[in-house]
Amino acid sequence: MNPDKKIYLDYNSTTPVDPGVLEEMLPYFTEKFGNASSISHAFGWEAEEAVDIAREQIANLIGASATEITFTSGATEAINIALRGLSKAHRDNGNHIITCATEHKAVLDTCESLEQEGFEVTYLPVDESGMINLNELHSAIRNETILVTLMHANNEIATIHPLKEISKITRENSIPLMSDATQSVGKIPVDVKDLGVDIMTFSSHKMYGPKGAGALYLNKDNKPDISPFITGGGQEKGVRPGTLNVPAIVGFGKACELCSNKMEEDSERLSLLREKLEKELLEMDGVELNGTAENRLPYMTNISFQNIDNTYMIRRLKNLAVSQGSACTSSTHKPSHVLKAIGLSNELALSSIRIGLGRFTTEEEIKTAISTIKEVIPRLKLSMQ
Repeated sequence: MNPDKKIYLDYNSTTPVDPGVLEEMLPYFTEKFGNASSISHAFGWEAEEAVDIAREQIANLIGASATEITFTSGATEAINIALRGLSKAHRDNGNHIITCATEHKAVLDTCESLEQEGFEVTYLPVDESGMINLNELHSAIRNETILVTLMHANNEIATIHPLKEISKITRENSIPLMSDATQSVGKIPVDVKDLGVDIMTFSSHKMYGPKGAGALYLNKDNKPDISPFITGGGQEKGVRPGTLNVPAIVGFGKACELCSNKMEEDSERLSLLREKLEKELLEMDGVELNGTAENRLPYMTNISFQNIDNTYMIRRLKNLAVSQGSACTSSTHKPSHVLKAIGLSNELALSSIRIGLGRFTTEEEIKTAISTIKEVIPRLKLSMQ
């Protein structure tokens, strides 16, 4: 392999658009450019039909019906619509929300904002693997609890929460369960009915679709009351008004269809590549796996290198695209809140990197990544002595 070739290993932050997705999208920029809300002529009908097909493709991927899918600009907007909308709608019934210390900042920052508006939030701790204690969840529920929101799979350490068991607790207490499934949908099997989730959020660009498209799932059988906080136009049943991004939605739908077809193959291949990567790196002195080797996503790992500053390490890795953690917070040189929550010291958290594999990752790229890291780490240790 060309030593100067850039190798992308940050598939958790975003993914390249699959060529099949791009091909599906292109006509909707030029030839089929109608507004899906223009129901008085053929251009609008064509766009509306494309949106309907995409809605069905997305619903099929998560075991939902098309009427349960609301389009958004991404998972962050979907999270805000759900959290703020439900809190506003249920304010007279209660003001308490339960979440987790390792949630994505889209959830944590929105909860913090709601606290400033008078809501109370319980942030459940996690163990060293990133799992919550279900007894602690049960104990945290109050008469005033209006929502439990827990991510499906963690975006930094890959731990998968047992949503099916969690939903039994929330259903017994008649509390809606919301889940940020941005990292899991399209990567592992997700069936919202089997999991018992009432609200789910996810995004196109994490699964080889375009940026600028996301989805909000609302269970029609146990439909949570959501008060819209954006008004104007009435699109998406008033939950998220605004002209639909038809090309991105078409691409999102196609991406979901491809993920459904390729998921098993991708998961098996990437698990083997990750296993090879971890085996080689964990044989080095002072290298540790963060989180758990069990019950996690198949395509990512988080590893710490003792006494190595991850900022310097990433710079030295040059052509390897890896990250310090979540793409939303990696611009600040602070210890990851996720790694802190699972018990890492500031020093160890700041010596950790996240490596994300994806559909276009090759075995040759993983071999190069291993050899590059093994070459860089000893040199860094010498230079920092």
